[in-house]
Amino acid sequence: MNKLLVVALAVVLAACATVRKVESGSRPVGERMTMTIEGDWNHLDYPGIRPAQIWTMEGVTIDEFLIYSGIRDGQVMHPETPASSQKKNIVFRSNMQIEDVVAMFEGLLTRDGSTFRVISVEPYPFAGGQGFRFEYERIRKVDNVQQRGVGFGAVDRGELFALIYQAPRLTFFPRHKDRVEAIARTVSIR
Repeated sequence: MNKLLVVALAVVLAACATVRKVESGSRPVGERMTMTIEGDWNHLDYPGIRPAQIWTMEGVTIDEFLIYSGIRDGQVMHPETPASSQKKNIVFRSNMQIEDVVAMFEGLLTRDGSTFRVISVEPYPFAGGQGFRFEYERIRKVDNVQQRGVGFGAVDRGELFALIYQAPRLTFFPRHKDRVEAIARTVSIR
């Protein structure tokens, strides 16, 4: 039944979604962030996905590259849907510590009942300043796919900038992890 629901949701989203190829090179993302990309990324845009941008190499049911640019203090971090209205809002606070931000992303990635385990969290130079990097494992509830993920982030002038990539752990995650790491090294915030 859950698989049928996912297929139905994918069909509905496909009808409302636009997909456009993201050209390689340096590009702005949001008002203050730029990054340089290589490869055949696709940007999915559909109603209710903000504040994240979703990019993918293999298709959104396979891999997701979530990009958060300029998330302000008090901003709700998940799309507004009828289902989310019955759940507690997940909100970014500019005074969060690294562990709190990682826990916030854990909350976002488990709103659907998926399981999540942090593998590592460490300080990491990101966007020209001191940021953080974390890795995690996730078991997607809808189909029990075991995913691996990596995230990068920093808070600059009270705004959150973050990249999160997740994909099935055995094939797709290792295929694109180095590409995502290279993109993270190019991020700059003005």
